[in-house]
Amino acid sequence: MTSTIPATIPNSDATTDSLHLRDILRSLPREVFTKNRRKAWLTALINVLMVGLGYWGLAIAPWFLLPPLWIFIGTGLTGFFVIGHDCGHRSFANRRWVNDLVGHLFMLPLIYPFHSWRILHNYHHAHTNKLNEDNAWEPFQPEFYNSLGSLGQWGYRLLRGRFWWVASIVHWGVMHFNWWQFKGKDRQKVKLSAIVVLGFASVAFPLLIATIGIWGFVKFWLLPWLVYHFWMSTFTLVHHTAPEIPFTPADEWNQAQAQLFGTVHCDYPRWVEFLCHDINVHIPHHISTAIPSYNLRLAHRSIQQNWGDSIRECRFSWSLMKQITAECHLYNPEDSYYQSFKDYHIGR
Repeated sequence: MTSTIPATIPNSDATTDSLHLRDILRSLPREVFTKNRRKAWLTALINVLMVGLGYWGLAIAPWFLLPPLWIFIGTGLTGFFVIGHDCGHRSFANRRWVNDLVGHLFMLPLIYPFHSWRILHNYHHAHTNKLNEDNAWEPFQPEFYNSLGSLGQWGYRLLRGRFWWVASIVHWGVMHFNWWQFKGKDRQKVKLSAIVVLGFASVAFPLLIATIGIWGFVKFWLLPWLVYHFWMSTFTLVHHTAPEIPFTPADEWNQAQAQLFGTVHCDYPRWVEFLCHDINVHIPHHISTAIPSYNLRLAHRSIQQNWGDSIRECRFSWSLMKQITAECHLYNPEDSYYQSFKDYHIGR
């Protein structure tokens, strides 16, 4: 396993012209697409028990054990999101209403509207790394960045730099409660999801504060929620961001190239992988969203056998995050890759 992102990208004209997503799908074992009801519900049960265990510890632990418990619970809550994520892709259960119900329930403590996330996230999968279309960590183009004004530029520099870990909160607040941006039946579904989580928050938060005070609210909800958003920001940034991964204009975009070579597999500490259900085994998930999370490792081994010399694999580290947040800032129109803020200002 490599410790850094490979320095080369398979981007020859022959590869671009001949590679199709259906060919990659045919190379995968058929069993990776099979839903297993026992595995799905056991995963959900274990996740609930782990988070419950963390909250029990939080209730009885001395003050110096609170930080590791916040990290443990927040990571477990990220696992809640991953279960909702499978539901959003209809890979948790066969029945749609079961996916919708479970997705709402597991995203409820995170105050995350299920349907708005589902629709926007599926759009990301349909347009991965396509310039002006992808809605996940797409780098700003220089012209747009210049139009923001000093305050907007400052905020963008923070989110693309050392404060990347709060970007998920901004994305959550700005994009997922505005049901007016959706149309038809989607608008009604998004409105329902938003009302459900807002209604839950309007009851649960005052009740929490009334029973255990402001500090109790911070201790039992806010700080684990911030840890959850740290992982959400980190996971999603690493999934598709590297100096060698391009954002391609629509007329040059190749679906198979984007999903196979524009997605990063990242190894995290095993306890993180366990609590978050291997969501960072991410390449097969972009080859097909129908693969349940518990089958991702099997699918990835197959991809390694067929494409091991070309796919991107890395290991989570602070040096990795430093590289990404120091280099991957603005879209570079000359080559479709990234340029840093420093290089952009030097080149102007």
